[in-house]
Amino acid sequence: MHMQAIQTIGLVKQYKALTAVDQLNLEIRQGELFSLLGVNGAGKTTITNLINRFYDIDSGEIRIDGTEIRNFTRESLRSNIAMVLQDTHLFTGTVMENIRYGRLDATDDEVIAAAKTASAHSFIMRLEDGYNTVITGDGVNLSQGQRQLLNIARAAVSKAPILVLDEATSSVDTRTERHIEHGMDRLMSTRTTFVIAHRLSTVRGSNAIMVIEHGKIIERGRHEELLKAKGHYYSLYTRQYEDETTAQILS
Repeated sequence: MHMQAIQTIGLVKQYKALTAVDQLNLEIRQGELFSLLGVNGAGKTTITNLINRFYDIDSGEIRIDGTEIRNFTRESLRSNIAMVLQDTHLFTGTVMENIRYGRLDATDDEVIAAAKTASAHSFIMRLEDGYNTVITGDGVNLSQGQRQLLNIARAAVSKAPILVLDEATSSVDTRTERHIEHGMDRLMSTRTTFVIAHRLSTVRGSNAIMVIEHGKIIERGRHEELLKAKGHYYSLYTRQYEDETTAQILS
């Protein structure tokens, strides 16, 4: 199955008396980078969970390449969506095995190529046994940035045409973030990508940015357009830029 273009129509999801996502309409074309911004609880992660069918919508439609997602099996749907989350999860096994978990039939050469795409190859080769280094305790012998690079490599080897990045760099420092972003840029170049971002520097090149509040879109546009509008996005961006500048001066 080849899936990339995504469309939601009148999307509504409720939790008991709470509407988490309300009348969300959007369309993402094949190969586009689409970013969702908003405070915690705004509904960003709910949207990506609905696309994965971790739970179903109460009304409306989600279509991928024109087909309603409930017409796909969950296994087929999720095999075409790679996710890089804020919290990385590794298992006891070699680095090679952890990356290969993204696609179990991947060859060693494909795993190494995925690691290079993710900017992970150089640090892996510095490990005591390279790709045969055993990871233990969910990766406690690695830094947070290294764990995230392995997570990106796992997504790269999957070859899934749809990519979801959910706060993928929010738990690393700014220097490590830049390194991770190089890997993510290469990963996103051939995929339809959803980005849920904490640091707004990661969304500047998006084809579309949507600011979500209480499950509704309150702003949408490109980075330059939203800055000119001087609305909610402008306030978020300038505040974060000032905070990061101050931190650099003090460091």
